[in-house]
Amino acid sequence: MNCNACIFFLLVFFFFTLNSITVASKGSASESESYILACGASSEGTDSDGRKWEPDTKYVNSSGKSITATADSQDSSLPSTVPYMTARIFTSASTYKLSVPRKSRLWVRLYFYPSTYSSLNANTSYFAVTANELQLLKNFSASITAQALTMAYIIKEFSLTPVESGNLDLTFTPSPDYDDSYAFVNGIEIIPMPDIYNSAVVVGFTDQMLDLTNSSLQTMFRLNVGGQFIPASNDSGLTRTWYDDTPYLFGAAVGVTDQANTTIKYPTPNVPKSIAPLDVYSTARTMGPDPKVNANYNLTWVFYVDANFTYVVRFHFCEFQLSRSNQRPFNIYINNQTAQNGADVISWTGSKGVPFYKDYSIMVSDQIGDDQLWVALHPTVELKPEYYDAILNGLEIFKLNDQNGNLAGPNPVPSVLKLEAEAKKEFSSSGSSKSTIIGGIAGGAAGLAVAAIISIFVLRKKRGLSGSKSGSHNWLPLYGNSHTSASKSTISGKSNASSHLSSLAQGLCRHFSLPEIKHATKNFDESNVIGVGGFGKVYKGIIDQGTKVAIKRSNPSSEQGVNEFQTEIEMLSKLRHKHLVSLIGFCEEDGEMALVYDYMANGTLREHIYKGNKPTSSLSWKQRLEICIGAARGLHYLHTGARYTIIHRDVKTTNILLDEKWVAKVSDFGLSKTGPNLNQSHVSTVVKGSFGYLDPEYFKRQQLTEKSDVYSFGVVLFEVLCARPALNPNLSKEQVSLADWALHCQKKGIIEDIIDPHIKAEIKPECLKKFAETAEKCLSDHGIHRPSMGDVLWNLEFALQLQDNPNGGKLVSESKGNDTYGINRQMLSIEEEGSLSEDTDDTSKNEIFSQIVHPSGR
Repeated sequence: MNCNACIFFLLVFFFFTLNSITVASKGSASESESYILACGASSEGTDSDGRKWEPDTKYVNSSGKSITATADSQDSSLPSTVPYMTARIFTSASTYKLSVPRKSRLWVRLYFYPSTYSSLNANTSYFAVTANELQLLKNFSASITAQALTMAYIIKEFSLTPVESGNLDLTFTPSPDYDDSYAFVNGIEIIPMPDIYNSAVVVGFTDQMLDLTNSSLQTMFRLNVGGQFIPASNDSGLTRTWYDDTPYLFGAAVGVTDQANTTIKYPTPNVPKSIAPLDVYSTARTMGPDPKVNANYNLTWVFYVDANFTYVVRFHFCEFQLSRSNQRPFNIYINNQTAQNGADVISWTGSKGVPFYKDYSIMVSDQIGDDQLWVALHPTVELKPEYYDAILNGLEIFKLNDQNGNLAGPNPVPSVLKLEAEAKKEFSSSGSSKSTIIGGIAGGAAGLAVAAIISIFVLRKKRGLSGSKSGSHNWLPLYGNSHTSASKSTISGKSNASSHLSSLAQGLCRHFSLPEIKHATKNFDESNVIGVGGFGKVYKGIIDQGTKVAIKRSNPSSEQGVNEFQTEIEMLSKLRHKHLVSLIGFCEEDGEMALVYDYMANGTLREHIYKGNKPTSSLSWKQRLEICIGAARGLHYLHTGARYTIIHRDVKTTNILLDEKWVAKVSDFGLSKTGPNLNQSHVSTVVKGSFGYLDPEYFKRQQLTEKSDVYSFGVVLFEVLCARPALNPNLSKEQVSLADWALHCQKKGIIEDIIDPHIKAEIKPECLKKFAETAEKCLSDHGIHRPSMGDVLWNLEFALQLQDNPNGGKLVSESKGNDTYGINRQMLSIEEEGSLSEDTDDTSKNEIFSQIVHPSGR
């Protein structure tokens, strides 16, 4: 009996113990529950980072109407098919019901790939997303957002305050304002996170702090300043993605990047590992070694945000070069307000190599410049520091929910400034007509963001016009979501390196091994960096025992991936011209992509006319005019002299390079397209290029012609004349766009008022008149009214003649149709044109076109 009693007792004890363990296990699981859902998928899948995504079926409320679908096409920039190629489509309000921990903040990430699903048009999809009572998105169009930002897919990231009930309802609701509207989502992540938000200094009120613990936030930007792209798999446990800061830098003075040469003491009691990965604190951007230069400029980043929200700007610092206080104090400015005077990293941390971060909050109100957030650093000169410099390692910008529990902003609608009034008229008169709204938006989800991707040409529907039909920008990330990762897209190994290229390109272009490239650049030493572009950094290098070259290395987070790499090689390997940069070869090996060019000793045209690092080398007016003529010759050859028309598509002053003799050469053919054939008037293509230079006709209709290059070149001509950027958001609204302002001054007869004062006295009135008229014609609204590049070249050479001899110059032929240069060039092969152009510098023998009679000879 005693034995049986013992057995009974043991059984009862085992039962309750097992039940307790089971309950505890369930409770424990709920406290750390994560969801990584591939929406619309029928089975589990693995993405390119090795993460497993489970189907979403069991979490969707069955009362809602939804279907699963697969995208009809796969964009080449998608990092993997999971989760982007499957979607769940909602035709009525539908809810995901998810059990979440009660005491933890939550990452909520939503993945969208706007494509055609089950014959549904992505352009008709407008919807809202709420998380319990919090409005995440409203009237959101993934298609419009992707088109406006030239991105293939979109990721929205939110940090939600703890859900006390333990139940998170994620509801997708199609907009009732549009016929046949539907909602969709491709992927959902719900991940518990530590509370990494405490309080932030209120800018303008240094004694006040904003409590962040009760606020939900949307991640707008997350940048590894001075460093490279950090994928989610390399984050410090929170699966965040960190992007290169280069596209957001303002102006030509971008400082220098530095790598830690000492051990970083991380994590610390004040900076836990969850704040940022070690890589963020191991790299930095500083202003450079010249104290005189540093004292006269700000290291500045510009971001585009939604107005009427409060933002938290998080600065990450780690001083790994200096070790004493007041060696490098600097001021921090946010939207032209002082956030911090005399910021001193060593004073904050106490020693070298110790990370630190600080948060500042600022309200961005609805007024002029309402969609901009400027961050600037400047040496604290009054403290007489040892070094006039500033340093930054990382930067994050978060949007806080407003008092109504809303995080949703408007859909981005890009438009050139001269079309702003027209766009507003279209929006206000369209009512419920979606076709008008959608038809007025140019762009495409091609996976190439403009470096910067977004500029002041990002025009939102104003609140007064859109009423309650707000949407949301996708500012996370501007360009990184659509980058083509070299490690995933290129062929690893030398044997397959040329697989992306035609046999012709391989035969005309030298293949460099990766060791050769590393040897040429001293293993990509930062001291050899001579520029940074959309593709990546450009290094000065030495090959073949002494030949100077420029080596453009792809950044893994660059927008210009495999497609642009291939286009550059295919185009330039077949072109040889005195006024085109020569491509020597390429490297595609072990995940690296690099292009090797002739070295241009005098850099870009832009740095010699404004915002440059060569202030003593200001070009004379005649030099500028000769450079414009050289660039025009290069572009004219592309349009008419090659075997087929080539449209450059990214003409700007940074893509006109100058060799040691100041000869202009057009560069950067990554966006170039072959022109229409004889049976076509244009090429239909998604809009790519640089804001400030975009042809408004191409922008509106997505119809590309060689006249699009002519428009961009007209902006270049006014840049050269006025010595100011194509876009300058610091100026009044009517002056922001150089094209608009210059045309206004030209029509008012006051063009002299905006000429660069360094050259104003040099320009002969007759020359100025011809030059300004030429630029004005280039900027005509409609391509049919613009001159050909041949006519532009003709007029510029005549302007040069008028500069040399105001009363004695005349054209050999005034006939517009007498294009001797074009006729002769079209009869030459590419190889013949190359030898003709490069074998001699005697312009009078080669440039028959638009020859000008000069009494003393040219």
